[in-house]
Amino acid sequence: MNKRLGYVVSLETAIPYVRAWRWQQQLVTRYKRAGCSMRDTLILLQHPPVYTLGQGADIRFLKFAPGSKHYELHRVERGGEVTYHCPGQVVGYPILDLKQHRMDLHWYLRELEEVIILVLAEYGLRGDRLEGMTGVWVDGYKVAAIGIKVSRWITMHGFALNVCPDMGGFERIVPCGLEGKSVGSIAQFVPDISLKQVQQTLIEQFEQVFGLTFEPTSISDLNL
Repeated sequence: MNKRLGYVVSLETAIPYVRAWRWQQQLVTRYKRAGCSMRDTLILLQHPPVYTLGQGADIRFLKFAPGSKHYELHRVERGGEVTYHCPGQVVGYPILDLKQHRMDLHWYLRELEEVIILVLAEYGLRGDRLEGMTGVWVDGYKVAAIGIKVSRWITMHGFALNVCPDMGGFERIVPCGLEGKSVGSIAQFVPDISLKQVQQTLIEQFEQVFGLTFEPTSISDLNL
């Protein structure tokens, strides 16, 4: 079966959250206008320290005042509770047309989890799902969070995989609203892990799971 062609942008520098958020919004708007003629796009990057709340997230899961000038905080369109992004974490923003894949949000979430599980397997780790929850765990530690927004079957937001971040920022929140559960990183289990290599592995496994062949491109080539 022929694979669909897509674009991938893989950035090694930390991109401000608001800038990447704007890129996603621009792509979604463009895709809605163009329909199935647009290629699926995956953006992989890191962010400077930032907290985000899903559209229905409860601020009681913050351990600091929402208006604090010390921490960057945004409420965004995705589902889910509060999460934290920082360097050393690979954040993936797939802008996909699910009409060209499968129009099923539960399927899409499980496929994103499958990408992460396959990536972890490449480093000798077993990724687990927990019934009734979204994300991926290793030995009881949540290493990947997922939060999405889908409009007219075009996706935005996505996943965050903790590769080798400073985990201190997670202490200021109840991550994903999961009280009593631990957040972890790949580096806990594979100390010499390379973030750049994980990004490449993510691209390869994303292609496999979603039946895509990615062409590397840049933000400027996407006219963003």
